Amino acid sequence: MNKKISFLLLLSLVALTAPSQLKIGDTAPGFKLKNIDKSYISLDQYNKEKGVILIFTCNHCPYAKLYEDRIVALDIKYKKKGFPVVALNPNNPDISEEDSFDEMIIRSADKGFTFPYLVDNVGIYKAYGATKTPHVYLLQNENSHFTIRYIGAIDDSARDENSVKQTYLANSIDALLAGNEIQLKETKAIGCSIKPY
Repeated sequence: MNKKISFLLLLSLVALTAPSQLKIGDTAPGFKLKNIDKSYISLDQYNKEKGVILIFTCNHCPYAKLYEDRIVALDIKYKKKGFPVVALNPNNPDISEEDSFDEMIIRSADKGFTFPYLVDNVGIYKAYGATKTPHVYLLQNENSHFTIRYIGAIDDSARDENSVKQTYLANSIDALLAGNEIQLKETKAIGCSIKPY
């Protein structure tokens, strides 16, 4: 096999395994995944909401842990305004035991999660292009589908909640609720790399 063919095969494999990169304005891929209460949750179940705060997160990542209280606060504040949180754990428990289904149940109870916490063992994160935990996708309901309106970080302080100056996600939701254009539509997600199945 010559070098050119080998290189093209390598590119094809990367394309098959790398997350696709969704853009602002794209339609959000649907999903149906197992929740910690053993029910199955789909994106379609939220078709009466104004939108969804979709967060790829996990148990073991220090960054994800530092954001848990903030995610609960976001859900409590915005669920009643039509933007509930849905969290997905894309990590393989064979790589990180702390991300197992049983540990997800324990973590959710210990931290008082007020939102579904789903097992993404089918690679939904790839369809969205998520690479970190946490990685946020703000979805707006447009009757027949959900549209991606913001991608990235929750705020500008991955380590210290007290030093947050820019609440990127909250600002984006507030803009949508007011019928305004989101000013900052993409930021860089800061966190641990996803450990895929």
